[in-house]
Amino acid sequence: MTLHIEMVSDLVCPWCWVGLRRLKGAMDLVPDLDVEILFRPFELDPSIPAGGTDYKAYMKARFGSDQSRDRANSMRDALIQYGQEEGIPFDFEKISWRPNSFNAHRLVHWAQGQSRGMEAKEKLFEAYFSKGLDIGDHEVLVTIASEIGLDANIVSDLLASDADVDSVRGEQNLFRQMGVSGVPTFIAMRQLAVQGAESSEKLARFLKSAASQVPQERPLAGA
Repeated sequence: MTLHIEMVSDLVCPWCWVGLRRLKGAMDLVPDLDVEILFRPFELDPSIPAGGTDYKAYMKARFGSDQSRDRANSMRDALIQYGQEEGIPFDFEKISWRPNSFNAHRLVHWAQGQSRGMEAKEKLFEAYFSKGLDIGDHEVLVTIASEIGLDANIVSDLLASDADVDSVRGEQNLFRQMGVSGVPTFIAMRQLAVQGAESSEKLARFLKSAASQVPQERPLAGA
């Protein structure tokens, strides 16, 4: 039986990159389980303009007080440390623009349909958090699509259209209605869930528990 794990995450969420690496580590700890990751979209801030906004101004508005800034700086330091442990080269100093991540989620949706969802997630995380690229920009997304083996011309045409806009928004709404309010969230077979970038060991226990509690495979919409 294939254990389907839906990872609900945002591509501008650094903890989601940590969570993805830890989930991959968890899968290595339970090699006897057949685990398939299905990526699902979640926008932490869907109010971001379609063209994005200045990163420093956005962060200042969000963490304006001294106490909030101290907490944000502590979180950033922790992320850098956790990233190093997971082989993630965070470089927050390169980020100057806070993109709207919706079109990046569309790219993951298309890549997943071509069995390249993992490659798309990793490339998008790297582009934003390591290179400081605007992953809301169509040219950036087309370049990433080409790097993972998708047809650049087709992806360019899709991005210029409304292709799968309703599908991606529908998925987001579904998981919010299911109670997902923070990411990353990992859902096993639509029955069991764990939230947060937990350790690989804890996620491995989650996978084993899910496999033992779900007696038979349940089809997932959009799987």
